[in-house]
Amino acid sequence: MSKVDFNKSFKKLKTFCEKENFKGWDPYDGLNSRLFHKLPFFKNSRFFRLAWIQFFKRSPLNFRKLVGVPKEHNPKGLALFLTGYCNLYHLDPQKEYLNYIQELTQLILKKQTLGYSGACWGYNFDWQARAFFQPKNTPTVVATSFVTEALIKSYKITKSQEVLKVLLSVSNFIKEDLNKTYDQNKNFTLSYSPLDHTQVFNAGLLGAKTLCLLNEFTKDEEDLDFSKNIVKYVCEKQNEDGSWAYGTLPYHQWIDNFHTGYNLECIYIYQNVSGDKSFQNNLNIGIEYYLKTFFTKEGISKYYNNRTYPVDIHAPAQFIVTLSKLDIFKKNEIMAKKVLGWTVQNMQSKKGFFYYQKRKRISSKIPYMRWAQAWMFYAYSYYILNINE
Repeated sequence: MSKVDFNKSFKKLKTFCEKENFKGWDPYDGLNSRLFHKLPFFKNSRFFRLAWIQFFKRSPLNFRKLVGVPKEHNPKGLALFLTGYCNLYHLDPQKEYLNYIQELTQLILKKQTLGYSGACWGYNFDWQARAFFQPKNTPTVVATSFVTEALIKSYKITKSQEVLKVLLSVSNFIKEDLNKTYDQNKNFTLSYSPLDHTQVFNAGLLGAKTLCLLNEFTKDEEDLDFSKNIVKYVCEKQNEDGSWAYGTLPYHQWIDNFHTGYNLECIYIYQNVSGDKSFQNNLNIGIEYYLKTFFTKEGISKYYNNRTYPVDIHAPAQFIVTLSKLDIFKKNEIMAKKVLGWTVQNMQSKKGFFYYQKRKRISSKIPYMRWAQAWMFYAYSYYILNINE
């Protein structure tokens, strides 16, 4: 593999995203189609909603302009960009970065979903999953978690009291509005949103992580106890080899790359904040499984534990973040550069954006803003932090 100029790669990505004003399409935004909403028989059918979303997600060709799907801001995508700019500002406090931090912060604050116990955020599209339907802007623990982390970083730079007030209410959403599922030991996990009762392991852990990050401001010991219950619930579901299925439902039994990274990151942050090291063995075997299973010697990020393709851009991005947040980047720097290098060489367009998925035959090169560009911007910011600190 020839040497990759990561600085040039990042600058091209940054230029592309800023030119697009951080707006774009998403793999799951098919139901934003103006055409689809003119077809009430399809619009009101669970089957056709699911089929429509899957068609647009899986198609390597982008039909969104044709059916009237607009480019929009996504709160989670904005949060990833905001975190990225905060990381860049930490290294080099440029006025340009500060301007973007302030702009993105205000955009995120305006996109709160109102009517819940605390501040929360969702996605900018209706979403039909197999397990449930989420109307546009339904708050989720995943979107809220990433937004909260970004706003914490923003607050530490801007000292905005408006941001702090919002942050102090987030824990109410997590504790009061999300549904709990208990195990036989009275440990529990959280639903994805207030509208479902699924047990997706990374969703519960992201809720726990968020409470832990907020503990710097709330100083609420009960939040740490709440988080420990979730961590215990998920760790008891860990397989002997260190892996986790995606969730508990029969059709959630796959084991994938980036959700494993989420789980490890969240458990590590819980331990760091709480001082409770009782899950260290879960982390150890999980990290070993993650590093040995999901990355090839060539630097390819496998999507699943048992097959390589499709190579999803989310996986190498989360890899850089996982190494950084677990404080093992330096130990795995050679591997990080190999994975990032392969990704740049094989999944970045000459225009600067990154492809969604590289497949065996026809790859999907649609420039999704949240799923691809925001994640790679976010990952690059952690890469730059680790290389320069």
